[in-house]
Amino acid sequence: MSASDEGNAAAAGYAPHPYVGGRTAVLRALAAWRMRWPGAPRVIVLTGNPGSGRSRLLTGFLMMCDPGYRKQLPLDDLDPATVPPDLPAPAVPSPAGRTAAQLLWLISDHFGLNADRTDDIFTELATREEPVTIVVPDVDQAGPVRAADAPARVVQDVLKPLAATETVQLLADVPRELAAELAGALPRGQVQVIDLDEAEWADPKGLVLHAETALTPEAGAPELPYTTDPSARRALAEAIAARANGNRLTVQLAVQSLLMQPEGFDPADASLLPGSVGEALDLHARRLGAEPQTLRLLLAPLAFAEGEGLPVQLWGALANAVAGRDMSQDLADGMLLTAPFILPVEASPDDDEDADAGGTADEAADDSGTGPAAGRTLLRLMHPGLAEEIRSALPDTRDAQTKIAMALLEAVPQQDWSKADPYIRDHLAAHTLDAGLLPQLLTDPGLFAHADPVTMRAAIEAVPFEQLGAPARTYLRTAPLLTRSQAPADLRAAFLESAFVEDGLAPYAEALHTLGFTLPWRTLWSVPLVGVRAVTTGSLPPQGGDGATADAAGGPDGTTAAQAPDGTTAQVPDGATPGSVQPGEPVPASGTTAPRPVAAFIVPEGTPGSRTVPRPDGDDSEGDGRALLVHDLLRPEYVDADPAQVQLPSEQAQAAAPFGLSRGADYLRVWARASQEVVAALLSDTPFTGADLSPDGVLVVATARGVTARQILATPPPATPTVPAQRTGTADSDASDGLEGDHS
Repeated sequence: MSASDEGNAAAAGYAPHPYVGGRTAVLRALAAWRMRWPGAPRVIVLTGNPGSGRSRLLTGFLMMCDPGYRKQLPLDDLDPATVPPDLPAPAVPSPAGRTAAQLLWLISDHFGLNADRTDDIFTELATREEPVTIVVPDVDQAGPVRAADAPARVVQDVLKPLAATETVQLLADVPRELAAELAGALPRGQVQVIDLDEAEWADPKGLVLHAETALTPEAGAPELPYTTDPSARRALAEAIAARANGNRLTVQLAVQSLLMQPEGFDPADASLLPGSVGEALDLHARRLGAEPQTLRLLLAPLAFAEGEGLPVQLWGALANAVAGRDMSQDLADGMLLTAPFILPVEASPDDDEDADAGGTADEAADDSGTGPAAGRTLLRLMHPGLAEEIRSALPDTRDAQTKIAMALLEAVPQQDWSKADPYIRDHLAAHTLDAGLLPQLLTDPGLFAHADPVTMRAAIEAVPFEQLGAPARTYLRTAPLLTRSQAPADLRAAFLESAFVEDGLAPYAEALHTLGFTLPWRTLWSVPLVGVRAVTTGSLPPQGGDGATADAAGGPDGTTAAQAPDGTTAQVPDGATPGSVQPGEPVPASGTTAPRPVAAFIVPEGTPGSRTVPRPDGDDSEGDGRALLVHDLLRPEYVDADPAQVQLPSEQAQAAAPFGLSRGADYLRVWARASQEVVAALLSDTPFTGADLSPDGVLVVATARGVTARQILATPPPATPTVPAQRTGTADSDASDGLEGDHS
């Protein structure tokens, strides 16, 4: 199969593919792969230069693989060797905008695999009795953040393991710089590389047909001498294709340019026809009497745009930033100049998720003109190859990204992230990553909570871990929970608030309470204890004078410091840490006459500071390896107390409590007894080993990471926490199910 097959197909009278318009040799190779023809490779790697037509070719081939779409194609008129058999449609997981892990789970969901880890996906596929067919298009568009090099991760983590799985028949559209790596991982005979820019797979006649079809009035071309006259149209199409050097994007740009502004174009002047994507830009600008550099500067913000595209409201400010001068007049006069290269799109509904949840961005639109209420029309360049050309021609792309990032920061009203355009919140991290400035940005808890966690996580993961500060490391640790839960901004802020306290970053946690979020809880304290089996809440009886029973003591190691997971130490101040209790709220302490609220942990025997769990009278059996450790319920300090003195809430107190607790393996729900509505939902990336809810609404939770206490904020806490009538008893593991038991 080679380029000579194109002529053979035409000589036989076969019609070209109605969407592809040629590529007979490649379509034959793909059809043989699909039908598993003897000698056909199991894996095909499709590659080529930007603009070579890989995406269009793959789309045309998949049309013939889809049983429903096949009925709309004139298959009987096509070369039979290019038509794949009528089989169930292959799986086509799109990597566009997705991480490697997201792509793998997409494949797992499609095949209904029973996989708990990504590695299990390949194991499950390998054990299937029937082979599976997977087509992965547009690998060059992978990842939510362009500068994070997601295509390389997709090849390494997804395509190479898939290609090595004998039960997988794989076709992947891969950038040239990654094609050899993928093909080199397989033995000869199992893989074939199809490079659309090599002579073997060239399609000059198809390129002419592509240009000729685009020039017809039926395709929307205006009536001009070289569009209505078939011979003139054919001659112009041949001239355009000859100059384009086999690149379909160059042909497309040339045709769009001359049809959008036919004045000043002479079809007999070959110097007006581009030989590359860059020449298409420059020739169009000169024909309209503009400087080519002006056109490139106007398009530069779109060449750096992330996600679905750049909001039209931000285009002017970013163009000014990149150019270093006022481009407003150039932009106003340049609609025809830029039009052939721009594609307007409507933002997806998810783009305004945070604004809808909080309501603040809509209000900000009235003042800033950048919120969702001002319209969500996005602009992007009509092909990734065009963006690559514009970026590569800039003298310093990092400097351009720095200017864009600074302009985006300046566009945040009053530096309030709730009022920022969703594009800025979600993609500022990507721009600063490309500018080399991301670590400096990762100190703002408001941005952490408002930004899309998928894009923020991808950007942070692209930074060497040693360059990240403590807040960024906390975010990175919490990011899987944020992405898995798909939580709105308020709940993301709540998860981060707890994570900051757990890691000894109380000021960052406290800041989240001042930024307008509606948080379901305030995290009071967290201790990094290992091996906690259960927790319960209760109280110690009043102690007068200097009674030692309820005196505060050091932690299990004899210190008063809370250690963060990264090994750093944050000293606990005397009294409550910021956020441990409501401002102005009296806290019972040792030496008072009020019962002291405490939490008791069942821990391994020998844990520093713990005491043996008391046994009923007459029970002299050997210990079961458990001990009890007492901690103040409202403050970050351990309590040196006899476990026998810990009093549990009575059944009447539990029944009168305003909140109830339901528990699953990795989630908890706190609900209001009066309305039965859930007021707080807690997820964990590690299973819960214990949980309890005090009558005053303090939720104490234990996981493999440690124990954390949260004050539920659904209703204002009482001015002075009161402890109802107590009953004396021992703390045991049953209390870990909370007041309402385990309702999972």
